[in-house]
This record gives sequence, C-alpha cells and structure tokens, in this order.
Amino acid sequence: MPQSFSLNNKEKQFCVALARRSIDHFLNMPALLSLSKEELSKVPKKLLEEKACFVTLMKHGELRGCIGHLEKVQALYADIIDNSVNAAFRDPRFARVERAEFPLLKIEVSILTDPAPLVFSGAKALIKKLRAGKDGLIITKGRHSATFLPSVWEELPKKEDFLGNLCLKAGLPAQAWKEPGFGVQRYETIKAKEN
Repeated sequence: MPQSFSLNNKEKQFCVALARRSIDHFLNMPALLSLSKEELSKVPKKLLEEKACFVTLMKHGELRGCIGHLEKVQALYADIIDNSVNAAFRDPRFARVERAEFPLLKIEVSILTDPAPLVFSGAKALIKKLRAGKDGLIITKGRHSATFLPSVWEELPKKEDFLGNLCLKAGLPAQAWKEPGFGVQRYETIKAKEN
C-alpha cells in the first residue's frame, strides 16, 4: 500500500498541540475551537488536505477515549478538532473528561490512509495477508462493522486474537472471520503522540 502522505516531527507536534487546545477550549466553553484567519494561515499545508483521523486519549496507560472517522470528510486540522472533542466528551464508553484530569491525559492522533479492500479466499489466506503491527482493519458482515487501529496489535499481537476481538467489537461471534460473507478493508496510520 503506497504511503504518499507523511508528516515531519514539527507537523506531528502541531497535530497533538491542536488536539490538546481543542479539548481545553471545550472545557472552558462548550463549543468547538474555531481558528481565526491568522491562525489558519499558520496551519501546516498538509493539515489543510482532506484526511481522516482518530484521536486517542490515554490516562495512566489506560484508554480514556477514542473516536474518529474512517473516511475523509474535511481538512485534517478540522478533523483533529472534531475528534478531540468527541473522544474527550462523547465517547459513550466513558464519562466526560473533567478539568482536573485534563493534565493527566496523553493524546495521540492517528491519520489514516484511504482504506483498501483486502481480497482473500478463506480464513488461512486472510491470516497470511494480514500484516501484524502495520494494518488497521475495518470488518463488515451483514449490518455489522467495526475497526481496530494498528496500535491495537500491541495488545493483541496474535492475528487470530486480533480478528476474534474485532468480530466481538462488531457484535459478531469471535469466529465470524472464518465464515463466508466476511469483508475486510485495511489501512495504515501515521501516528502523532505526546511525549
């Protein structure tokens, strides 16, 4: 999968700083951060491109929120603003982030490449084609779908466990990946994270 989009360290730092500022802004007044014309002129050019991203919040090494888009819908900087606020205040798995815990959060922004269908014939072929540690997956079967970012490989390094847990996340039986009618798309991510 060709990776033509890349970010240097300065651009990555801009991403996480923008995410932190967006959450801070929302904590002060519940509204999305809006950049002035002058601020927009300082946004790195690559962040003006349409890209999809996920924002992940960690606290003491535990997940504290993670929301994003799988398809590009707007400029990357705007997607970071939206998803930062959504991860902090609208992830249904967690309570809203409180002001007191805000300094404890570690923020990670994952910028997605465009998802591409993974063609395979049968469960063994699927396992063979998966690239552990590299692939983010979107699975679909019937009306069920779910995604895991590539970072989930750190917790689930075995391909069978990765697929089984992703099926469970989609509301499917853990073995659904072995059955016909199982669709897979894969993507990669560029990660920007706070030190």
